[in-house]
Amino acid sequence: MDRPSPSLSQFVLKMHSRCDLACDHCYVYEHADTSWRGRPKVVSEDTLVRVADRIAEHARAHRLPAIHVVLHGGEPLLAGPDRLRRAADELSRALDGVSALDLRIHTNGVLLDENFLELFAELGIKVGVSLDGDKASNDRHRRYADGRSSHPQVLRAVELLNRPAHRRLFAGLLCTIDVRNDPIAVYDALVALDPPRIDFLLPHATWDVPPLRPGDSATPYADWLFTVYRRWDAAGRPVPVRMFDSVLRTLRGESSLTESLGLAPADLVVIETDGTFEQADSLKTAYDAAPATGMDVVANTLDDVLRHPGMLARQQGLQQLSKECRTCPVVNSCGGGLYAHRYRTSSGFDNPSVFCPDLMELIMSIRDRETSAPIPSAGHAELLDAVQLDELASGLGSAETVSRLAAAQLDLNWDLLAAVSERAPRTDRTATAAWQLMVDLDVRAPEALDAAVAHPYTRPWALRILEGRAPQTIASGLAEIAAVGAMRARQGDTIAVPVRGGLLRLPSLGSVILPDEASVAEVTADPEGFTVRAVGCEMRVGWDEGLNGLTPHWHPVRIVERPGWAVALEDTDPLRDSHQWPVTDRLSAGEAKVWAEDLAEAWSLIQSELPGYAPGVAAGLRVLTPLHAPDGSDVSAASREAFGAVAAARPETPDLLALLIVHEFQHVKLGAILDSFDLHEPVGDRRLFYAPWRDDPRPLDGLLQGAYAHIAVTDFWRVRRLTTQGQAARTAEARFARWREQTVGAVQVLAGSGLLTPLGDRFVAGMARTVEKWSAEDVSPAASAEARRSAARHRADWEARNPARATHR
Repeated sequence: MDRPSPSLSQFVLKMHSRCDLACDHCYVYEHADTSWRGRPKVVSEDTLVRVADRIAEHARAHRLPAIHVVLHGGEPLLAGPDRLRRAADELSRALDGVSALDLRIHTNGVLLDENFLELFAELGIKVGVSLDGDKASNDRHRRYADGRSSHPQVLRAVELLNRPAHRRLFAGLLCTIDVRNDPIAVYDALVALDPPRIDFLLPHATWDVPPLRPGDSATPYADWLFTVYRRWDAAGRPVPVRMFDSVLRTLRGESSLTESLGLAPADLVVIETDGTFEQADSLKTAYDAAPATGMDVVANTLDDVLRHPGMLARQQGLQQLSKECRTCPVVNSCGGGLYAHRYRTSSGFDNPSVFCPDLMELIMSIRDRETSAPIPSAGHAELLDAVQLDELASGLGSAETVSRLAAAQLDLNWDLLAAVSERAPRTDRTATAAWQLMVDLDVRAPEALDAAVAHPYTRPWALRILEGRAPQTIASGLAEIAAVGAMRARQGDTIAVPVRGGLLRLPSLGSVILPDEASVAEVTADPEGFTVRAVGCEMRVGWDEGLNGLTPHWHPVRIVERPGWAVALEDTDPLRDSHQWPVTDRLSAGEAKVWAEDLAEAWSLIQSELPGYAPGVAAGLRVLTPLHAPDGSDVSAASREAFGAVAAARPETPDLLALLIVHEFQHVKLGAILDSFDLHEPVGDRRLFYAPWRDDPRPLDGLLQGAYAHIAVTDFWRVRRLTTQGQAARTAEARFARWREQTVGAVQVLAGSGLLTPLGDRFVAGMARTVEKWSAEDVSPAASAEARRSAARHRADWEARNPARATHR
């Protein structure tokens, strides 16, 4: 297959050619290039039109799916809101129907305020902020011309970006390294600001003007970065770091995430305020006019720019590197380093990077740590500590530990909602009003709003939106969540909510049946109750009304409350169908009463006989969704996407309901763990394994899920054999004997798979300690024999159905 022709998909658009800071390490004003002096301070509107048209022309010709534009400077905020709006509008106009537009702005942050952020929210502009760490580190370079610190203003900007109204705009922090700064102090200061990403940048230097190298080390930049890497890795990699992620990706043979590493062809061009095209900005550090192409948006196309010798050189991958680089063992990761850093007057760019020793040392240190890394002593720094992760590995989980999992899942829901809101068209007033109400409630009644966002079926809906499967429900979904937040707050807010086929969905609270012709309902909530208005009708419902059909058009979610636990019997949410079994219709009053009685008995049994599981269930299981089993069998399910919910058809006895609850909640816990921790290698290994609880071969992830869930199953039968009598005790003993043997075997397969990460090794070792300690417990010869026969029958049947898979145990 022919290689696609070179193209440009990344553009740095200079909005202003001056800056309000006087950073002494700035490559624009403090290095070799002085071209900024002769350029207009602000890009003209005419230039913006021509830029947008040139980019669209190129995108159309090369059929580019996405275009990435960074508004830059100098300091781009100096261009002012009107000129920034014009840039966004022209790019959107030109690329409409051609390519998706990813628009960002890089700023020093000192001018960033609410007005700018409201503009960026409207225009869909994400914001990256330059910050070199703690105050002492940042003050080393990033000061005003009169010497004043810029640190307080930048912290204020980041605080604004971290507010719920603007968090979705936050692109990350950019930090230029100075090896005289304490690496741990810099890293900790940046992580404490909760950025979505961190970029560590090597200071710009060449062989003519080499970088500062204080002390005796030959690789001070590698030493500095690897110190940060160890801190980052030991903390569970709590935030993406572009440089580290790029090294890890290239070590696996994948592409880099930054132009400063890897061998991918350059696809970036800079457009200055006068409309001239330039190569990468970093070339300004090499020599005066080094980035120049002699081309501009009036006379030249972007394909003309691609034919410039400097651009062509950076399209040739390995071939454009120096002889020394081409024979280097880490060239696929390093890629020769940043192009500008290779410059020497006598030989141009035909040299290794001036940071070559540092890059080699850093890449090899990371490679060695990845291949022989010690088991981390802790998990996610802001989620769980080592003790809590080990506690979960045992199969249990305290109320505090499970509450932390729930908090992380709530954060994930919020991130998904922010992403969904970005998909809403600017003209969608319903979606805009819903998001604004959520922003307001986050200030006035955050707990009420969090309770709405935490509804287990929020995430499945949001993922369907982001996967492009239900774009028409953006406004309705956002409005429904905002309405529930307002209803829980009870502060008199009113919101318009689209109706789904005659059903007003109020997730976690219930649903209202409306006339078929109703398309929108207006909901107002106050301390006494709520009012729904639609198609000229008005319904008033008190907070204590509507249970068991007393108000026939209002179907509230029934809450089963027992000492220490409250769980919603969810049979109202039309989006609850997230499990492999069909859900029931709305339960009758009699059916709901039987469910409540069985749940009460099941909870009592869990508290008395499985006390190690009860606190976690009480803290994390908020919803039980009734299922319909066509053949009347005992079925249950948990969805990886619906934290806090399990689903089940009501079994014959409450003790079996208790088993279903603890079994499925194991899946819920492990799903949340896997959302935050890598316990096994990424999907890619296609080996399948025998699982004694399934008739089909399972991938490693499925075997891990099943083994973890069967810790609770085994424990249930272990206890039941001691608390029951007669045939019930004998049945429990046989099942304990079988699941003990089978779960031990499954855990051993996991441990020997070679597919676990170091943290996964530690987690599975914790599982093994739990199941192996049961091996010393006596069971009768009859129970042992029955367990062996049952296991052998299942294995024989499985191998008959899966002959090609019979070798994997």
